[in-house]
Amino acid sequence: MPTWDDVVAIATALPEVEESTSYRTPSLRVRGKGFARLRTEAEGGLVLMCQLDEKAALLASGDPAFYTTPHYDGYGAILVDLTKISRDQLVELIEDAWRQKAPKRLRAAFDDGRAPA
Repeated sequence: MPTWDDVVAIATALPEVEESTSYRTPSLRVRGKGFARLRTEAEGGLVLMCQLDEKAALLASGDPAFYTTPHYDGYGAILVDLTKISRDQLVELIEDAWRQKAPKRLRAAFDDGRAPA
């Protein structure tokens, strides 16, 4: 079962990720833009940025690792239950969230395997 420490380790392997806070909870940013946040609200979970179509597909999959709340309706973020997600799936979702917020040149440098400019 992944933890926040695992999320941080996965994310900080990506270029220019920094730990921060958002709404007084731990979060991750790339060049100042948040892409992940650990929720302390009653429903808990990890907030990961995503496209609305991806969110709809994850929710429609019936996988219990994914959920949302009315607060996130119409917003490009999926809630993830860390007790119910595999590490491989988490790695993929974190990279997708990073890609959504990382600048184009940073994504291109990462994809080319070169150090970002």
